[in-house]
Amino acid sequence: MLKSEAVELLGSDMSAAAEAVGISYQAVKKWPDQLPPRIADRVLGVCVRKGIEVPRKFLEPKPTQALTQQAQVATETVAQGVAHA
Repeated sequence: MLKSEAVELLGSDMSAAAEAVGISYQAVKKWPDQLPPRIADRVLGVCVRKGIEVPRKFLEPKPTQALTQQAQVATETVAQGVAHA
């Protein structure tokens, strides 16, 4: 989730977003452009509590890099086993 998307969801400006989340304007201002999962999850939690409709794109699970790497290793292991059989 982008910071601009979070701010828009929470009230269209940083002051409203800060108030909705319960933090200072300065804290929101320091958020990175690409929010880490902990902040994005907090934004989504506030939306749910306040009855704010959350766009579907924020609710769909995304594979993490670790899971993607695990799947790739598993696929390669299976492929090697088939090649040796």
